Amino acid sequence: MLVFVINRLFQAVGVLLAMSVLVFVGIYLVGDPTAMLVSPEATELERQAVRTALGLDQSVFTQYVAFLGNALQGDFGRSFLTGQPALKLIVERMPATFELVIVAMGFAVLVGVPLGIAAGLRPAAPASRAIMTASILGFSLPTFWIGLVMIMLFAVQLGWLPASGRGPVVSLGPLQLSLFTLDGWRHVALPALTLGIAKAALLIRVTRAATREVLPMDYIKFARAKGLPTGRILRVHLLKNITIPILTVTGLEFGQAVAFAVVTETIFAWPGMGKLLIDSILTLDRPVVVAYVLVMVCFLVALNLFVDVFCMAIDPSSRERVRD
Repeated sequence: MLVFVINRLFQAVGVLLAMSVLVFVGIYLVGDPTAMLVSPEATELERQAVRTALGLDQSVFTQYVAFLGNALQGDFGRSFLTGQPALKLIVERMPATFELVIVAMGFAVLVGVPLGIAAGLRPAAPASRAIMTASILGFSLPTFWIGLVMIMLFAVQLGWLPASGRGPVVSLGPLQLSLFTLDGWRHVALPALTLGIAKAALLIRVTRAATREVLPMDYIKFARAKGLPTGRILRVHLLKNITIPILTVTGLEFGQAVAFAVVTETIFAWPGMGKLLIDSILTLDRPVVVAYVLVMVCFLVALNLFVDVFCMAIDPSSRERVRD
C-alpha cells in the first residue's frame, strides 16, 4: 500500500504542474486585467504603470516561473482587485462551500441509498419504477433550473425559506460556521437541496445496480436458506457488500461538488469558493483563479487517495488487485 500511495503522490505533482500551466496560460490569453482595474479614462501611461506594478509587462514564461517559485513557498500571489493574498481569500470562503456540500451529500446519501436498495430488491414493482423514473429526472434536469424552481416555490410563492445568502455564523475557533443556528439551516436548505438532488439520483442508480449484482450471490441465498430475518440479511450481507461502490461514488461526487458548486452558489448568492471563482474570472483576477484551481486539484487528489486507501482497508481483495 505504501508504494501505491507514493506513486499517487508523484502523479499528483505532475497533475499540479500540468494544471498550473494550462490555467495560467489560459487566463493570460483571455485578456488584459488592467482593462478591469483601470478607469476607461486613464491614459496609456497610467495603464502601463499598472501593468508594471502587477508584473504583467513581462512575458508569460517569466510570469509563470515567478509564480511557480512563489507557489512552492506557499505564496500564490495577491488578488489584483483587493490586494489580499489569493490563498487567504479562498480559505475564508472554504467553510461556506464545505457546509453546503456536506449538507447536500448528507441528503443524497440518506435519500439515495435506501431508495436504491428498495428499487434493487423489487425492480418490477411500481414503486421501484417510480423511483428510477424520478432518478432519471433528477439526474437529467439542469441544476440552474432546479434552483430557480426551488426559489420560485419555497421562497417566492410559499415564503418558507430565504432565497439567498448564508445567514448568521458562529465562530468555532478560526472557522465561521452557520449550521449551529436555526436561521443558518434555513438559508442552506434550498441550495443544499438543489445540489443534492442530482447526487441522490446518481446514488439511487449506483445502489440499485450494486444491489441487483449482489442479490444472486450464494451467500445471500445461503442466508435466506438458513431462515435469517430479512432485515439482518440486508444489514449484514447485502449492505456490507455494496458499501465499496457507494463509498467510491460518494467520495468522488463529494469532491466534484466542492470543486464545481459554482452554479448553485451563484444562483443562491452563497458566499463560497465557487462564487469567488466566478467573480474572479469575470474580473480576470488571475492569482485567485490559478490559486483556486491548484487548491482544488490538491483537494481532489487527496480525496481520491483517501477513498482508495479506505476502500483497500475494508476490502482486502482490492489490496491484492493493487499489488498485481
